[in-house]
Amino acid sequence: MSRKDSKGMFAAVLGQLGDEQTEGQQILKSASPHLLKVAAGVRQLQERSELADRLFKDGERIAELDPGMILPSSVPDRFEGAYDDKAIAEIVESMRERGQIVPGLVRHSPEKPGHFQIVYGRRRLAAAKKLGLKFKAAVRELTNDDAVILQGEENSGREDLSFIEKCSFALAQEQAGYKRDVICASLSTGKSHVSEMIKIAFAIPREILMKIGSAPGIGRGRWEELAHKFGVSGNSARAGEFVTRGSFLEADSDNRFNLLLAFLPSSEAPTAEKASKPKPVSKAWAPTDGSVSAVAKDNGKAFTLALKNADGTRFGAFITDQLDSLYEAFRKSEARQTGE
Repeated sequence: MSRKDSKGMFAAVLGQLGDEQTEGQQILKSASPHLLKVAAGVRQLQERSELADRLFKDGERIAELDPGMILPSSVPDRFEGAYDDKAIAEIVESMRERGQIVPGLVRHSPEKPGHFQIVYGRRRLAAAKKLGLKFKAAVRELTNDDAVILQGEENSGREDLSFIEKCSFALAQEQAGYKRDVICASLSTGKSHVSEMIKIAFAIPREILMKIGSAPGIGRGRWEELAHKFGVSGNSARAGEFVTRGSFLEADSDNRFNLLLAFLPSSEAPTAEKASKPKPVSKAWAPTDGSVSAVAKDNGKAFTLALKNADGTRFGAFITDQLDSLYEAFRKSEARQTGE
């Protein structure tokens, strides 16, 4: 292949990488894996350049800040363990070799003068702290609403949070007093979906969620199933005991979810009182000509008699008129049986 042809194919591959493609489309099949890899690298550089352009918008500046002067967000969007050594090991190694390429975003702290508050770039910030480096960040003047929307958009855009972390993030915003339209904007979704996410996060005690972890492989349907189980009486206590077991703690996050889901019952176990409760008894009667039909039901607390067909109402009136004599006959029958 000539050098001119190589350049043409590279440009075509790069162009396809930048296009919005529908599902099922594929990049040039004739392109070599090496060429695709190089083109992807160039695309990353272009994206970083575009990010830098956005960060400098409206006169923003990139500053190198002391990590100790940067405060956490007031609305958490990740579970515990997201910033421990194992979770940020890859970022630490990258920043050790090449430095911090993509800046984070901070705003001036509304609560502590002279300090900043992180909007996004938390793992890069954790890596900078571990390496003893300054943290590169764009400094932007933001309202509380703007900050939480950008915080959520950055994570949602990279599909960086698991489903349950997004649910927890939505609930944390609501509990902090943010309006529903702000929560929707931060998660790039509609109000009905946000309502469902908040419902799931609220149904499962937070201490249980923290024990399970982010469970990145578990989607919405199965979290809804687990949330439903927490509506069963006694399951919160059962879960609290179960998540302390060694077999649970030794599993990874996805399997912790699976273990707990399998352990919790889907419905309340019957009590001794419920188990001994008599079942309703039904009995039907009708004369040979079918002029009336009777269905008697006894549930242990009430006895009902339903009369239908042509003679049903008149037969019912007849029985009613005979109640005094019928009850007297009943009492005499009871007395004979008990020997009184």
